Amino acid sequence: MTLQLKKPKNGKLTVEQKQQNKKFSSKRVLVEHRIRSVKIFRVVQERFRLKPQKYEQVILTVCGLVKIEN
Repeated sequence: MTLQLKKPKNGKLTVEQKQQNKKFSSKRVLVEHRIRSVKIFRVVQERFRLKPQKYEQVILTVCGLVKIEN
Protein backbone atom coordinates (compact mmCIF):
# COMPACT_ATOMS: atom_id res chain seq x y z
CA MET A 1 0.00 0.00 0.00
CA THR A 2 1.35 3.41 -0.89
CA LEU A 3 0.94 6.69 0.91
CA GLN A 4 -1.58 9.26 -0.14
CA LEU A 5 -0.43 11.48 -2.98
CA LYS A 6 -0.11 15.18 -2.37
CA LYS A 7 -1.18 17.77 -4.89
CA PRO A 8 1.89 19.29 -6.54
CA LYS A 9 2.47 22.98 -5.93
CA ASN A 10 0.47 24.92 -8.50
CA GLY A 11 -0.80 21.65 -9.95
CA LYS A 12 -3.65 19.17 -9.78
CA LEU A 13 -4.03 15.47 -9.12
CA THR A 14 -5.28 13.25 -11.90
CA VAL A 15 -8.60 11.45 -11.57
CA GLU A 16 -6.69 8.19 -11.08
CA GLN A 17 -4.60 9.71 -8.27
CA LYS A 18 -7.74 11.03 -6.58
CA GLN A 19 -9.32 7.56 -6.74
CA GLN A 20 -6.16 6.03 -5.30
CA ASN A 21 -6.22 8.57 -2.43
CA LYS A 22 -9.89 7.82 -1.76
CA LYS A 23 -9.24 4.05 -1.62
CA PHE A 24 -6.27 4.56 0.72
CA SER A 25 -8.29 6.90 2.93
CA SER A 26 -11.17 4.45 3.31
CA LYS A 27 -8.77 1.70 4.43
CA ARG A 28 -7.04 4.07 6.85
CA VAL A 29 -10.36 5.02 8.45
CA LEU A 30 -11.20 1.35 9.10
CA VAL A 31 -7.84 0.80 10.78
CA GLU A 32 -8.20 3.92 12.91
CA HIS A 33 -11.67 2.83 14.06
CA ARG A 34 -10.28 -0.58 15.08
CA ILE A 35 -7.48 1.09 17.04
CA ARG A 36 -10.04 3.31 18.79
CA SER A 37 -12.11 0.27 19.71
CA VAL A 38 -9.08 -1.49 21.21
CA LYS A 39 -8.16 1.64 23.19
CA ILE A 40 -11.61 1.65 24.77
CA PHE A 41 -10.53 -1.41 26.74
CA ARG A 42 -7.57 0.64 28.06
CA VAL A 43 -5.20 -2.35 27.93
CA VAL A 44 -2.92 -0.59 25.47
CA GLN A 45 -3.15 2.83 27.14
CA GLU A 46 -2.30 2.14 30.74
CA ARG A 47 0.23 0.18 32.71
CA PHE A 48 -0.43 -3.56 32.48
CA ARG A 49 -0.78 -4.83 36.05
CA LEU A 50 -0.97 -8.56 35.44
CA LYS A 51 1.93 -10.90 34.82
CA PRO A 52 3.76 -10.02 31.59
CA GLN A 53 3.11 -13.55 30.30
CA LYS A 54 -0.64 -12.77 30.28
CA TYR A 55 -0.32 -9.63 28.13
CA GLU A 56 -0.49 -11.41 24.78
CA GLN A 57 -3.51 -13.46 25.85
CA VAL A 58 -5.34 -10.34 27.07
CA ILE A 59 -4.57 -8.37 23.90
CA LEU A 60 -5.75 -11.21 21.68
CA THR A 61 -8.96 -11.51 23.72
CA VAL A 62 -9.63 -7.77 23.41
CA CYS A 63 -8.94 -7.89 19.66
CA GLY A 64 -11.36 -10.81 19.37
CA LEU A 65 -14.04 -8.85 21.21
CA VAL A 66 -13.49 -5.83 19.01
CA LYS A 67 -13.77 -7.98 15.89
CA ILE A 68 -17.06 -9.48 17.11
CA GLU A 69 -18.36 -6.08 18.18
CA ASN A 70 -17.98 -4.49 14.75
